[in-house]
Amino acid sequence: MNIRSLTRGDGVVIGAAVLLLIASFLDIYSIDGAPDSADIPSLWGSGSVVLGVVLAGVIGAALVVVNRAMPQPKKVAGLDLGQFGIAFTAFAAWCALGNIFDPAGAFDNDGGASGIGAGMGLILALIATLVMAAAAVATPLLPALKGTLIPAARPAAPQPYGGQPQGGYGYPGAQQQPYGGQPGQPGQPGQPGPSFGGQPQPGQPQPGQPQPGQPQAPQQAQAQPAGDFAPFWFAVPVPRPLFAEDGSPTPIAELAPGTWYLAVEQRGANLVAQTQDGRRGVLQDTSGIQRG
Repeated sequence: MNIRSLTRGDGVVIGAAVLLLIASFLDIYSIDGAPDSADIPSLWGSGSVVLGVVLAGVIGAALVVVNRAMPQPKKVAGLDLGQFGIAFTAFAAWCALGNIFDPAGAFDNDGGASGIGAGMGLILALIATLVMAAAAVATPLLPALKGTLIPAARPAAPQPYGGQPQGGYGYPGAQQQPYGGQPGQPGQPGQPGPSFGGQPQPGQPQPGQPQPGQPQAPQQAQAQPAGDFAPFWFAVPVPRPLFAEDGSPTPIAELAPGTWYLAVEQRGANLVAQTQDGRRGVLQDTSGIQRG
């Protein structure tokens, strides 16, 4: 699981679940004229409230968050875990609303529960479940809630294509060797040589000039296009699918926020990206990406 793929809406769901747990230890009833020393049970003293409000809300929040953090959503009976989580949170809010209107249950019918109202625990539980259900439903719809909860750390410098970062794949800020350097040739650490996209050192032939002892290459091979694509690292603001290079409509992977990916080629408005396990695919939605 990748916690960096969590959104701001998921953060609201987590906060509401914490508030619900706090509310479960507060008074379930408010009794008129009861002294401060009165022993009033908490929400855990009512089985229906525990099952229908507290546990349903916490389980729903957990399903929503876990589904978002997983690379590929898990489906049960054709529905992913996030949809089950939304259903649980809505059910918890509905049960909390019912307990607010009738906290004493069937005792009201006998007239033996006069002066009993909803306690602070029930009121906070209703607020928490309403916020939880609203955030779970609105997160896929509102751009303000779809933003990443934990933004990706900006790297110190982009890494040229072909180098392997020292901190593991996906961390472009490590020291790297120049692109195309070979052992015993210029480009190794401590030896002069041009880095990828850099300027040649004094005494070296300029691009497009033949080296001594070599036949002159055709003019087309000497000239380097001015708009050459330079590979770069990038991160996505929200989870986005990566499609196969052959144009298949089925995604081969999902790019998650908080992870750096390498763009190796540009095809119009699309980017060909490489994942951590070496798979390559086409990223069709490049809006709002963060370049390294």
